[in-house]
Amino acid sequence: MTHNHDFISLPTAFFIVLTVSMVSTIFLLYKKVPVHLVRYHIGLLSLPPIVALWGLLANNRTVMVGPWRFDSLSWLLALFVLTIGLIVQRYSVRYLFGDRDYRKYFALLTFTTYADTLAWISNDLRLLLVCWGVTLLGLTLLIRLHKEWQVARKAAASAGRLFLISWLILLVAVIWMAQTTGQWQLSIVLEKNNLAQLPSWERTCINLLLIIAMFIPSAQFPFQRWLLDSVVAPTPVSAVMHAGIVNAGGLLFTRFAPIFSGEAAQIFLLVVSGFSVLLGTGIMLVHVDYKRQLVGSTIAQMGFMLIQCALGAYLAAVIHALLHGLFKASLFLQAGSAVQHREIHSFKSRQIPNLWVITGVILALMTGIGYLLTSGGEGYPIISSFILGWSMLFAWIGLVAFGNGRTGRFAGLTFLAGALLMFTYIHKSLDSLLHETILSGMNPSCPAIIWVLFLLLGGTAVGLWLAHKRSSTAFTIIYLWLVHLGEPHKDVVESHPTYLAKSLFYRGESK
Repeated sequence: MTHNHDFISLPTAFFIVLTVSMVSTIFLLYKKVPVHLVRYHIGLLSLPPIVALWGLLANNRTVMVGPWRFDSLSWLLALFVLTIGLIVQRYSVRYLFGDRDYRKYFALLTFTTYADTLAWISNDLRLLLVCWGVTLLGLTLLIRLHKEWQVARKAAASAGRLFLISWLILLVAVIWMAQTTGQWQLSIVLEKNNLAQLPSWERTCINLLLIIAMFIPSAQFPFQRWLLDSVVAPTPVSAVMHAGIVNAGGLLFTRFAPIFSGEAAQIFLLVVSGFSVLLGTGIMLVHVDYKRQLVGSTIAQMGFMLIQCALGAYLAAVIHALLHGLFKASLFLQAGSAVQHREIHSFKSRQIPNLWVITGVILALMTGIGYLLTSGGEGYPIISSFILGWSMLFAWIGLVAFGNGRTGRFAGLTFLAGALLMFTYIHKSLDSLLHETILSGMNPSCPAIIWVLFLLLGGTAVGLWLAHKRSSTAFTIIYLWLVHLGEPHKDVVESHPTYLAKSLFYRGESK
């Protein structure tokens, strides 16, 4: 850890541009300010991500500035959250133009993303709690943006109650850690001599509290309902929610990695997250509503990210959170173009030549074995090698084997090769940036590895079996159960939004 005044200029510049952006947000709330100035506000919002990028690339040392901690991970998370917020706000300039809550939306979104950013750079546990609480409050208010709509109010109330429970559980865990160690500074609390003061049973209890506290915002079973109901929020709000806030579970476990150990907590996290992966995947496959499909995908992806944390693969969890956030934000922002007429190709009528299948199997085996040999072959790399090999096989069949003639197969092969090169580059770049900041984690136990492999193999086998037994009773029961779980609560469904007839839409100011 380095306390070097030579680098204080970067944190200072960061807080200055954050303050300027917040002042711009407050200024925008006044109705006498012309609404077209929102574009200048968006320009000011681009300054914090630029400074965060500068801080990420300028040095890889840890700098403490009062209660704030600036290291490669905090700079990266700040850059990620602020960039997502900037993209969504720029997208919303025209998307929400004319909405009566136009100004309020930009203010809430700015304060929510900034509070989320401050939570990840805070080194004081009390400050982290406050910033994370403000983030959850801001998200609740964004879901409730159209408060005239009864559906939005009820969805926000349901999410707000769960967020409050999550925050209170996290409060108990933080106070427990602080009282036992006598410290509020996170970096000091996680030192070995301070963690040694925690008996094994206290450590397990704190870990379980952290798990439950993060299950709720990560929409893991049995708390996935709030995320399913939140589809009533404006699409840009969903983009920020799924990209920068729902993935907080993996990021929090990464920050608390030194204290998160013990087989009991690990197995509990693996079992519940594993079930959430299957549940989210099933919801994604059976529903036809595009936003609900994206919600199911997020539930599954967050479950897999928490599995990575349970196995000690914190770097993989961070990479997963960042790439999933960017990908899911882009999907939500183009949700409006999802409903369109398009030609549907049936794969059943096409036969795949055996040569292409054999080639895919060979490439999958080479990919998995190659990764296993180069990564050491212990713990999480065993699971990673299997996942990479399995992904390679499915990608090969979907992109190359099913390609339309030579041109289609060549395009699929080119895309697959580019994706592999991009993944390798991103992984190596983030590894070089974060290897000194992120704890490598404990080696997962043998039962944990067996459970994850069983989850992957068993889930795939059951899915393939059900796909070929669509007329069976088991398929019908599971299908209807997943449809029921993915349906919104009856209180957050309204066939004809009557509030639209009474709303006073935003006019006058746009002139």
